[in-house]
This record gives sequence, C-alpha cells and structure tokens, in this order.
Amino acid sequence: MMISTEKKVNGALAQKAAKLGKQVGNTPLHSFGYLLKNKRITLLAKKEWLQLSGSIKARAAYQIIRSAIEQGLLNESVILLDATSGNTGIAYATIARELGLRVQLCLPENASSERKKILTRLGADIVYTSKFEGTDGAQETARQLAEDFPGKYFYADQYKNDNNWKAHYFGTAVEIFTEQPRITHFAAGLGTTGTFTGTARRLKIFNRGIKTISLQPSSALHGLEGWKHLETAIVPKFHDPTLANATLEVDTQEAYNIIKKVKEEEGLLLSPSAAANIAGALKVAGQIEEGVIVTILPDNADKYAEVTDKIFQ
Repeated sequence: MMISTEKKVNGALAQKAAKLGKQVGNTPLHSFGYLLKNKRITLLAKKEWLQLSGSIKARAAYQIIRSAIEQGLLNESVILLDATSGNTGIAYATIARELGLRVQLCLPENASSERKKILTRLGADIVYTSKFEGTDGAQETARQLAEDFPGKYFYADQYKNDNNWKAHYFGTAVEIFTEQPRITHFAAGLGTTGTFTGTARRLKIFNRGIKTISLQPSSALHGLEGWKHLETAIVPKFHDPTLANATLEVDTQEAYNIIKKVKEEEGLLLSPSAAANIAGALKVAGQIEEGVIVTILPDNADKYAEVTDKIFQ
C-alpha cells in the first residue's frame, strides 16, 4: 500500500493570504532632485516603508508565504523558519500574525534592540546566533534546525527561495516602469539580492536600454543593515551578476551624510540602507549628463534609533 505524500492546501488560509496582498506593494516614488546640481537628471526613490510591516521585505515575505500556503507547505501546524537580519523577520511575523501562523527566526544577537522588541511583540520565536557570524551564521543555524526536525518547519530560506526575486519581478519593477516609463538607470544595494535581481531582470525586458547598477558596501565591516559585501559573504543562490551593467561601492559614512542632508532639507529620516541607495544613485548621477535614475528606500529610520542618535549627536 502506497502512502500519499501529497500536501493538503488549506483553502480558507489561501483565500485569507490572497486578500492580504492588497496591503503589499504599490508604494510611491519620491523626488530627490534637490540633491542634484544637474537639473537634466531626475532622481526618484520608492518609499517602501509605506506598506505592510514597514519595509520592502513585505514583498518577498508575502510572496514566499503565499506560495508556500498554496503549495500546501505551510499551515497552522507547520512553523515558518528562516534566518534574518531583521526586516524580513518583521515582515514574516507581521504577515504570520494576520494569518494565524507561527514563526521561528534565527537572528544575530547584535541585531538592534528595536528589532528585537518588535519581533517579540509580534510573537516571533527568536533563536539568537553569533554576532561574529552575522546573517551567514544565522542561515547555517536555520538550515541545521530544518534538517534536524523534518516536518516541523517550512524553511523559507529567503537567500535561495526564488519567490524572493520574483516578488520584485512581478511587483516592484512593474510599479516603477508604470509610474516612470522614462527611467534610464536603476540602482539598488545587494543583500539577499532579491530586490536588484528581480527588478533589474524585469526592467531590462521592458526596455533593454535601461542601465542597472548594483551597490554594495565598500568593506566587509560596514554599518549598512541588510547589505552584503559579497566578496566576503555567502552569495545568495539566485544572485545573477550579469544583470548589473556596473557595480559601485558605498561607504557607510557617505550614507550617514545623506541621512543628515535629507533630514535637514525635508525632515525625512531615512534608514542607513535607504540613504546608501541614495548615495549610490548620486554616484550614478555623477557619471551621466542626463537621465532618470530610480532607486529604493527599503525602510525609514523607525527601527534605527540607536544609529540615528549617534549620527545626530
């Protein structure tokens, strides 16, 4: 007698997840023209904190969770497991709370106190990992847990899960091109690389002439939360370096200077990674005579008080 291994889909849960999608994406573009001396260049950035969970990670987390539910891999009796530096974990926990799901997250112990408090408040079970190993160490811990307890977890594995980049292929890129079809350049930092991979891949289908520039920290030791220095880190499985027309480096201090500048000019308080994307986009602007540059503001500074307090001391 054969035992069926077919996964059973919870139809009611799938319907609930589909409805939740209305709260993900469709974020506005914000102009940063005042940062440019050359008025023939337009600089725009998507304000990604204006969606569920307050960051761009809602897109990938939602796509991963919804896909898993629709495949019968995730339901109320299975725990969603993953490694995170913070924002994806917050997105998982926010979405899971809405859907009545459980979440366990492997988080480096040096994550900000704000992130820890938010995750605890959202009901996530946190497994703290070595601060010296960063998200690479957190990934290894999550992988080991998934192997040790088969059937207990749905291991989301955001660094290998294709739904990560697909969220941006079907969402972020479409929104950008629909709102700004004159785009000539797209620049974004590399972390899981999902944002850059999915967005760049789709934008080049819309218009092969669009230049896509990946950004990364100038050194392995940096203060750009969520970014990876790929030369010294585990490279995400779906990262495709051929999608980048160029790669530029951004120094942490450059990002901090942008945080100060934007706060002074318009009272908008950016996160370090958002400011780093602006810094990278400004480097692109310095290399062209005209064009429309679009970048991403993954989140604002709500979860970075420890960093911003030091910046404005």
